[in-house]
Amino acid sequence: MRRAAALLGAGSLLLAASPAAAQTAGSAGAARGTEAVAPPRDPNELVSPPSLEFPPVGRVRTGENVLAIARRVKRVRQTVARYPGHTTAAYLKGASRWQVSFFRRQRRGEQRKEIAQVLIDDRSGAVLEAWTGFQVPWTMARGYPGAFGRKVNALYVWIPLCLLFVLPFVDPRRPFRLLHLDLLVIAGLFSASLAFFNHGKIGVSVPLAYPPLVYLLARMLFAARPQRGPPRPVRLLVPVSWLTVGLIFLVGFRVGLNVVNSNVIDVGYAGVIGADRLMDGTRLYGSFPAGNEHGDTYGPVNYYAYVPFEQALPWSGAWDDLPAAHGAAVFFDLLTILLLWLLGRRLRGPPLGIALAYAWAACPFTLFALSSNSNDSFLAALVVGAVLVAASPPARGALAALAALTKFAPLALVPLLASYRDPDRRTRQSRPRELAVFALVFAATAAVCLLPVLLDGGLRLFYERTVEYQNERGSPFSIWGFVGGLDGAQTAVQVAAALLAAGVAFRPRERDAVTLSALAAAVLIAVQLGVTHWFYLYIVWFLPLVLVALLARGLEPRDARGTR
Repeated sequence: MRRAAALLGAGSLLLAASPAAAQTAGSAGAARGTEAVAPPRDPNELVSPPSLEFPPVGRVRTGENVLAIARRVKRVRQTVARYPGHTTAAYLKGASRWQVSFFRRQRRGEQRKEIAQVLIDDRSGAVLEAWTGFQVPWTMARGYPGAFGRKVNALYVWIPLCLLFVLPFVDPRRPFRLLHLDLLVIAGLFSASLAFFNHGKIGVSVPLAYPPLVYLLARMLFAARPQRGPPRPVRLLVPVSWLTVGLIFLVGFRVGLNVVNSNVIDVGYAGVIGADRLMDGTRLYGSFPAGNEHGDTYGPVNYYAYVPFEQALPWSGAWDDLPAAHGAAVFFDLLTILLLWLLGRRLRGPPLGIALAYAWAACPFTLFALSSNSNDSFLAALVVGAVLVAASPPARGALAALAALTKFAPLALVPLLASYRDPDRRTRQSRPRELAVFALVFAATAAVCLLPVLLDGGLRLFYERTVEYQNERGSPFSIWGFVGGLDGAQTAVQVAAALLAAGVAFRPRERDAVTLSALAAAVLIAVQLGVTHWFYLYIVWFLPLVLVALLARGLEPRDARGTR
């Protein structure tokens, strides 16, 4: 995503010399046409050739030749025909490729917009890639293999993880129980959407993401209803000891895969940059480097979380392997596993703790986030932590503030968390006092976290770089951004999410930590349904809460002898 912005910025360079100038120069012009081009520091950087008539040093083809090849591509020809007055430019890209970019006619005060792009092999003249529409500015929509998570997307990794995620919770005695469908929706429908995304077919991947989101929203609201009688227990297909061994194996596999075969996307890179700027005393918001210009779109807590890792594994100043991002992602993942184990152990004992930790470790989407080295598991850990300490109003308020100032979606959880009362503590404190304590700690925590922001440019700049940017950015990865013209429907969904976030503060009146988890998951899913930019990494925001709601009502573990 950020790389696309960098390419577009470099693509605005003007041609260094015109064909007419080369013609008037005679033999001297021919010599100039073959002069060396300074090698770019970035292998993907675009460089304008000295002349379109003569091949640059080390190249076979001329700029005019590759322009002619690009114009013959059918999908490009059909696209540019809709833009009278469009312009073209040829660039050297890497050691052996050309890029031809087509731009629509630029109006006064308007930024130059690329409408088509073609990559051509210099030696053979073959068209390597041709992009139009959303896939021009959004390189993440092109389906490049391994762009997110590398080998985690391989079928021999993904499919076994899906099976490991579902099978231990299958109850052969009740094949049609709802839990089976729940797990299949998570592992199956989201995977189908991701598969199309990985092949660059966002016209299919985008609409396929919404049925599982809507289903899980309804399922969480259903799970949060008052229970009539004891719930049907979740019967494990294997002994808890097997899940323990599986958990240990999966944790080792996840960490090992992160070390040997994962990549750092712009999200993790932004965290490292922000941590470096914080420790150097440099302005955090409004001055990120061009390679990640909008990396300052998160709350300040996100960057604070990367500080220990950036200090231990200092940033080199380039988008390299970024070991600090790897270290942070592994820590966030392990922290979420630990918190799920603690929460399950508190709710129903060690078997549930192991089951929740195992389910997180086996889910392929959590490994997708880990192998992309994003910050999303950090948000998951904060949300799980808020549920874990829900009995304490001050701890709950502090965790709510930290989550809200990491990524802003958890702000929708504030009414729910503020109004929660632990069933075992109702007689100890009055509701107004608990609300006041929650509000004071929330405000104090937020003030401390925002203090560096206030001293470093003010809240206005912070708002512009975060909330305003997120609200104004376009994106083809939601139905709202891909289809367009659905502003009214999107507003209705957002209003419904806001009403849900406010309503769960009052209903249901009877709630425990499991109900709290279900309602929090429902609110986060509702918020995601209304956003313009949605991505698969966001699944881990609500996944741990969904797992708690599905598994914590009752658990009948199978012992080592296979009995219950």
